[in-house]
Amino acid sequence: MTTGRLLLFLTGLLMMLGLTGPARADDISAAGRGVVRIVTIATAEGEVVGFGHGSGFAVAPNRVLTNAHVVEAAERYPGNVMIGIVPSEGDKSYQGRLIAIDSDRDLALVEFGGIRLPPLTFYNGPVSEGDAMIALGYPGNVDLATARSAMDFITPLSPIRSQGVFSGRRNLQGVNVLLHTAGIARGNSGGPLLDPCGRVLGVNAAVTRSEEGDASFGFAVGNDEVAAFLRAAGQQMPVNGVACTSIADRLAQDRSEAERAKAADEAKAREDAARNAADRETALDKALIANFTMRENFIAGAGLLLVLGVAGLGAAGFLHTQGKRRETIWAAGGGGVLVLAAFVLFFVRPAFDPAAITGAARVAVPPPVVQTGSARWSARLIPPARASPCRARRTSTSTSTQTAASTAAPNMPKPASRTGSASWCLTRSRPFRCSNMHRRRAPIPRRATCSPPARWPMRAGCAPA
Repeated sequence: MTTGRLLLFLTGLLMMLGLTGPARADDISAAGRGVVRIVTIATAEGEVVGFGHGSGFAVAPNRVLTNAHVVEAAERYPGNVMIGIVPSEGDKSYQGRLIAIDSDRDLALVEFGGIRLPPLTFYNGPVSEGDAMIALGYPGNVDLATARSAMDFITPLSPIRSQGVFSGRRNLQGVNVLLHTAGIARGNSGGPLLDPCGRVLGVNAAVTRSEEGDASFGFAVGNDEVAAFLRAAGQQMPVNGVACTSIADRLAQDRSEAERAKAADEAKAREDAARNAADRETALDKALIANFTMRENFIAGAGLLLVLGVAGLGAAGFLHTQGKRRETIWAAGGGGVLVLAAFVLFFVRPAFDPAAITGAARVAVPPPVVQTGSARWSARLIPPARASPCRARRTSTSTSTQTAASTAAPNMPKPASRTGSASWCLTRSRPFRCSNMHRRRAPIPRRATCSPPARWPMRAGCAPA
């Protein structure tokens, strides 16, 4: 089969089935679903006399934008040149029709039917030098290296991506262009130049010739030129000017928001626990005061009964000297009963267990999360054994405070270990007023106050992509 007959056979294959791969879940791959290969096949007297291809992308479900030099032959010889649209995915190829062309801006609009493609969005915001840019398309050098037959040129395949940076704006023959370093080649013509969010920044059209090790730069028609062309063609242009936030960035933001929400929930839980602890301490303080008041009342009552009983016994003795036997018996009996009642009242007074009271006051309050190298933090540790019966005793802060507290109060929960240089402080104990019985009093626990101290004429050095 001659080459001409093979190319003619390809014309009939444009409507045949092809293979496709699934789109990857990122912004650039999502945009790649709207990128197509554009094939032109020229025939004369029943023979194929020319074959070419370039790239393009959807600006509407049934329209693609490309370079004018890619479909120029279809404009010159409309009866002899056919345009084929090969999508990046799907199961068919489709015939296109040229509806608008601007050779000065090197832009063309092709319409097709049989499939609806996702249109790409254009970015009309500011672009700074050094911003990342991604080129999508079908470079011919890749096709020459990988194609095993002419069938590969009409088989739906995902576009090739290459990445570079924005190198500035230039004016080429009166057309505003973007200069960039994303790798493009012949076959990329008409493909989109994207930002990291998959929005169109320009239409790749040409590349500098790299000779003797010269750096290669690409030229893309700017969106201002594209907007003017589409407006003249009566085609709407989907535009977005919001600063780029890629899928990866959005996922990172979602993670940060989740972490902030978690931190806020933890802080609220700590505040609630601290408030509950404070309320409990206040209730315990009141219970302690009521306990001491009750005990002192019992002791005072016992003392009064004791005094009255002794007085009664004294009166019995006096009456005995007077020979008043009956009165002596009554006075002695009453005094003895009063003395016995005093002892009974004293021994049945409400019991006081300092260890039980202190154990009830231990409320676990999670301390704030300490960052590395943060300021000092404090915890309330009040060993009952340090309490003084009648005066306040100050305990000094040292590196062995936690060990001493654990020894004095073995049941008390230890503070959680923290990263960085954190220390712990103790609060002072406030004693109760001692009664006349001089019994030892437990301290009232106090709360710590330590605080965390983005067709041109051929010119020398420039070639169409």
